[in-house]
Amino acid sequence: MTEIFTKNEYDKNIQTLINWAHAYYVEDNPIATDEEYDKLARACLAYEQTYPNKSNPNSPNKRVGGVVLEGFTKANHLSRMWSQEDVFNTQELEDWITRAKKVNENLMYYCEPKFDGASLNLIYENGFLKQAITRGDGTTGEDVTNNVKTIHSIPLQIEEKSLIEIRGEIVIRKKDFEKINEQRLENNEALFANPRNAASGSLRQLDPNITAKRKLFFNVWGVGQNSINAKKNSELMQYIYSLGFVKPPLQKVCKSVVEIEDLYHKIIDSRDSIEMMLDGMVIKIDDIETQEELGYTVKVPKWSCAYKFPAVEKTTKVKNIILQVGRTGVITPVAAVEPTLIDGSTVERATLHNFDEIARLDLRINDEVIIIKSGDIIPKITKVFHERRDGTQKEVKRPTNCPKCNSELLDEGTLIKCQNLDCPSIVTNSIIYFASKNCMNIDGLGIKIVELLVEKKKIFDILDLYSLKYEDLQDLEGFKEKRINNLLSAIKNTKGTSLYRIINALGIEHIGEVASKQICLEFGLNVIDIDLDSLINLDGIGEQMANSFVEFMRVNKELVTKLVDIIEPTIEEKVEISENNFKGKTIVLTGTMSVSRGIIKKNLEALGAKVSSSVSKKTDYLIFGEDAGSKYDKAVSLGVKTLTEEQMNEMI
Repeated sequence: MTEIFTKNEYDKNIQTLINWAHAYYVEDNPIATDEEYDKLARACLAYEQTYPNKSNPNSPNKRVGGVVLEGFTKANHLSRMWSQEDVFNTQELEDWITRAKKVNENLMYYCEPKFDGASLNLIYENGFLKQAITRGDGTTGEDVTNNVKTIHSIPLQIEEKSLIEIRGEIVIRKKDFEKINEQRLENNEALFANPRNAASGSLRQLDPNITAKRKLFFNVWGVGQNSINAKKNSELMQYIYSLGFVKPPLQKVCKSVVEIEDLYHKIIDSRDSIEMMLDGMVIKIDDIETQEELGYTVKVPKWSCAYKFPAVEKTTKVKNIILQVGRTGVITPVAAVEPTLIDGSTVERATLHNFDEIARLDLRINDEVIIIKSGDIIPKITKVFHERRDGTQKEVKRPTNCPKCNSELLDEGTLIKCQNLDCPSIVTNSIIYFASKNCMNIDGLGIKIVELLVEKKKIFDILDLYSLKYEDLQDLEGFKEKRINNLLSAIKNTKGTSLYRIINALGIEHIGEVASKQICLEFGLNVIDIDLDSLINLDGIGEQMANSFVEFMRVNKELVTKLVDIIEPTIEEKVEISENNFKGKTIVLTGTMSVSRGIIKKNLEALGAKVSSSVSKKTDYLIFGEDAGSKYDKAVSLGVKTLTEEQMNEMI
């Protein structure tokens, strides 16, 4: 086959395609017709098929959808993706800054819009996109690399050759969101509630061709593991943008609360004109050394927060009061309201918390009300227009019987609770949560299966899962031999799991996976009988969390004890690190060594050391290999003790 282009011509044509694609997908301002683009893309594809070894790694032809997947595999982030601490007003912002100033009085603040989408972590190695992982639980997410390669605002190749995690938000433009919903309406498909759901759903399509059609957009907001030597967050991000990532609008390094507030209100005023959904402004301490000194809580970095937008208010009418029965049997009233568009989402329900609040508001069915919504916060009724009543209003009465099982309710004032342990809502919801992917991960035990097992009275609580037999399932519709054996095996495979997974799966109020790990590591099987004071003394466990945990164990001690006896979980022991030369020391690694720095980092952390990414006056040792560079120079200038790899090994 003859050569269609010279290599030089091919590379120039690829750059033309990249420019055209960028204008179309990223800038939303086409500079070539579809016919021109397709013709040149086909010509470049012919060259790539003829000379695969000469193909450009950034070719737009590599962004077409691949094979349809059966499911997504799990993947670990190189470093944790943290949540953000939320602040909602000036006072909370000032309190956050006061805490940060305990480390450094002279602070600057890197501020930018907070886009409302799906968080994504991109891993680049040797300049190429190696892996794309959804946020997941912050430690482990789903590998969506094939889908991400269809997104034109994500470079397939960058100039930075070191291993680096680049993080951001997958979003979708408001007008593209509207087009998607119009198409779904024509196809009789369920509509997406808002652009964030559309972005998340599009990113997790098993068919990459569908993702490719959704015009997803990547807004970069930070980095994870990296070896970039930057002193300021602003410098670091400018470098990231130079690698080919789009720079978000309205960024600024602020010097004071006044400047932060000015930018915050400027972003609010520009909110409607920005093409993607925003839900606030992110504020980060600009100095990276200060970031490292501040560190993290159990859940969030102490050097970053999200200044959320004020709640949006709308007027609507209450059509009915729905009674929901929670996992623990608590009855919660929910207002069904006339569908109302608030901040890109259609709201049809609003929380009321309890019947005392209904009485306080003097709320009745058919009342006109004000509802507010702020970011991810569930819409809430804040005011009732009593003066607009027209005689059609109906009083809301406190329930006396459970809406699910009709048994008599216990009414303790604020708390109204169903105590019937056979109540389908209590059984069903607690088992669904227990079996869910982020808890015990019992494959094949989804919502509908749990509902069926409860309905047919095969199980009455979590414990009954472990006494299920083949003959209990064989008469159920849709249960063949393979399905029954797979489900029983999945339940059996949970035996021997870590204790913290069981505790997390119980759905204790305020106690998530991180807290479960921490409590179980500290107390082991004693968690069942742990007292309030012991829990409160544990770093990161507040009084509300401790109260919730202790009360849950008091009420459910028999169930939890039996569950632990059946599962026989693995108990992780807290390892006391013996004294050594590196325990409690802050260490920085630089240069090329005989093994990867990741391995050395892990070994040092096992000795109780803290391994940092930048040198400061608080650094105890800089351990260096070949081509040490600027970190070595800074360590020498600050008088930090330097060690070769050989000297480190001798000290170990």
